[in-house]
Amino acid sequence: MNLFKNKPGKQLIVNCEKLETSVALLSTGKLEEYLMERHSDVPVPGNIYLGKIVNLEQKLQAAFVDIGCEKNAFLHYSDMLTGADEALDKIIESTPQPPAGKRKKRGRSKTETLLDTAIKLRKRKLTVNDIPEVFKPGMELLVQVTKGPIGTKGARVTTDISIAGRFLVLMPYADHLGLSTKIEGETERARLRKVLENLERPEGMGLICRTVGEGRKSIYFKHDLNILLDYWEKIDEALEKGATPALVYREPSLLERTIRDFMTEEIDEIVVDNLDAYDQIYAAIKKFGGRKQAAKVTRYKQPQHIFEAYQIREQLDLVFQRKVPIAGGGYICIDETEALIAIDVNSGRSKVGSDQADLIFQTNCAAAEEIARQLRLRNVGGLVVLDFIDMKSMHHRDELYKLMKKLTRDDRAKTRVLPVSKLGLMEMTRQREHESIQDAVYVNCPYCRGSGLVKSPESMSVEIQRRLAGILRDKHYRKVPVRVSMHPEVLQRLKNQDAGLLDELAAEFKHELSFRADEELHMEEFHFFNADTGVEIW
Repeated sequence: MNLFKNKPGKQLIVNCEKLETSVALLSTGKLEEYLMERHSDVPVPGNIYLGKIVNLEQKLQAAFVDIGCEKNAFLHYSDMLTGADEALDKIIESTPQPPAGKRKKRGRSKTETLLDTAIKLRKRKLTVNDIPEVFKPGMELLVQVTKGPIGTKGARVTTDISIAGRFLVLMPYADHLGLSTKIEGETERARLRKVLENLERPEGMGLICRTVGEGRKSIYFKHDLNILLDYWEKIDEALEKGATPALVYREPSLLERTIRDFMTEEIDEIVVDNLDAYDQIYAAIKKFGGRKQAAKVTRYKQPQHIFEAYQIREQLDLVFQRKVPIAGGGYICIDETEALIAIDVNSGRSKVGSDQADLIFQTNCAAAEEIARQLRLRNVGGLVVLDFIDMKSMHHRDELYKLMKKLTRDDRAKTRVLPVSKLGLMEMTRQREHESIQDAVYVNCPYCRGSGLVKSPESMSVEIQRRLAGILRDKHYRKVPVRVSMHPEVLQRLKNQDAGLLDELAAEFKHELSFRADEELHMEEFHFFNADTGVEIW
């Protein structure tokens, strides 16, 4: 079943499962972007916590903050300066001042000393040396995660709070307007600054226009700001409860980011295969965009997996391949190394005619389109070196450079592209906002000790449950007891962490399920059998 045939425009296909949420962006049926999210309680960059200072280490010039996680967060003194003024204001406001003439004749109380110090510090610009005078163990502090926990180290946090949207960054405690330095052209910068000035924002809050806002109409910024202010209202509600430590703002989930980006992109249809996710997306879009926008959200109810119905699965198979075909018979080879990502362009079966220069240029243009797409799909970052087919024409080189800049303009990750060199190489950098799809799906292969890749037991559990749900929905197997055979490590995952999910699946379809380990099976191999006859299913 091909559901996107004769459907021009852009579609967002949302797949929600117990362990994983995936979103695919299609443009006239072609996969342009793929995002996935595994559910975890680990603090991620962007989360905001109301924490409590445990202690200050002068030698490290850092504070350790309890944010309710296994390990205390690390807060460097330089990252505390932004919140220092607010901390001093709280001390001054909350400390009762003794009536005139009632001060002690001899000595001063701790309260009076604290108040006098706060007033004195508030009158000048603070430095990291003043931090121990402002912050004390036991003080509550609003912090935001800038780097997640790695190994034995806890998360790194800052008091410089900001909430990023698609086109704007909301700064609740900084009353100024700014533009990304990457936005070029005085005319465009002046236009964007006027757009920001005309936005209705609460007093004392600031905004920064992100690079992707260049060339956008004011309506995009208005929708984005409404969503950001809605987030901040929820943070205010959480702060009023006063519980410490507490997570007061969670970096938007993949579903929430989907809603946010739909409000600022020209998407023609959103198809969701989960009722709760459908209700969430529909309600949010209706709130900010009205009934007309919300009407574009539809619920997928077919038994076939949504990614198979929209032919997404077969397109995803190319994401992990080194060799990727391009239009016209050529292909590109993608090699990831520790230092950089090298992409080589080859003409392949492209026909060589009398006008070879134009043919080479066309092949390079086709390669540029596929390269921009693959970088988004794989979510790889760092230095990227593109080895295009040699072009003698300076005009062709300039046109290819302009095309590559255009193709990467709407990339969610920040990119910078340099012109084609005399050697035919183009250099670019791409900032990765989240882990790559390859890192999320695969672990080091136990068979080759890291020289290759196999899917993790968690990923295989997702695939087995996905295939199993498809079988149980099929009316031909409603009364057939199903036995699943798989690698022992995958079975261990299913029997322990995911046992409850399988029980829910069996109860939902009123089916008899059994599972067997087979050491001869590859980690990514599994089979379904009729438990009574032993005949393999599918």
